[in-house]
Amino acid sequence: MSEFFDLQVNGYGGVDFNGDLLDADALHTACERLHSDGVGGILATIISEKLEVMEARLSHLARLRGADPLAQKIIAGVHIEGPFLNESDGFRGAHPLDAMRWADVEAMQRLLDAAQGLTRLVTLAPERDAGLRVTRMLREMKIVVAAGHCDPTLDELEAATDAGLRVWTHLGNGCPMNLPRHDNIIQRALSLSERLWLCFIADGVHVPFFALKNYLRAAGIERCIIVTDAIAPASLGPGNYTLGRWKLQIGADMVARAPDGAHLVGAAITMRQSIANLQEKVGLSSAETEQLTVTNPRRALSLCHGVL
Repeated sequence: MSEFFDLQVNGYGGVDFNGDLLDADALHTACERLHSDGVGGILATIISEKLEVMEARLSHLARLRGADPLAQKIIAGVHIEGPFLNESDGFRGAHPLDAMRWADVEAMQRLLDAAQGLTRLVTLAPERDAGLRVTRMLREMKIVVAAGHCDPTLDELEAATDAGLRVWTHLGNGCPMNLPRHDNIIQRALSLSERLWLCFIADGVHVPFFALKNYLRAAGIERCIIVTDAIAPASLGPGNYTLGRWKLQIGADMVARAPDGAHLVGAAITMRQSIANLQEKVGLSSAETEQLTVTNPRRALSLCHGVL
């Protein structure tokens, strides 16, 4: 199998890309571990915080990457997840309430400038992008736009797709545990799967395997992508870790939960573990898992950036 490409990596191998302790050695260590685990490229993911904090983290990451040839090889770009997300409980997930804000062109440009040209993917809530101005701005800049942690109506979602929305970030997550029976965000996203790339986490916790099997069947393997949403414990084991302001204790089950247990905080899975789950728990072939983890993520970005 060719090398994996992961659109959503918050940290890896004991390293938190959103942490205050990120330095050159730590970034290199994470990239070495990713490469040894069969990953050929990632989007390093910076999650919601106060705007000035996100700016500092993006610029720091860009500087460290620029000084490390291995990091330049492994980190193909940056995924900015937030802060333009739905602030409601359930939809917000692990993103801090005090960091949530409506999308605006000026704030988006500040984040893009801080990332120094590395931004490849931005996750936002379409219903928090008035007039879809930021969505259109990103499309014109050839940056892929994703929906996530959101609850747009079907009309809002169709309008956002017309304006340039192309990806759905970890479908089945970033939403409340209990949803309306038919008209809910998962069904709306699935109804547009011919126009959107749908991303899923294959750890069996974010989405139970039986549900993941249904989602993949409904959308079609050709429109789906597997991400890890990995945080620092990925590729290591139980222990104490961070994700931005979160302090996490990862137990033997390797599930990253908020300290109060109210929601998940990223995942501690690797791409190889994802492949094993997809084959053993979901019943996919090696060709299908390669499409989900190697081919489709690169195709999703190549809509704007050429083959990676």
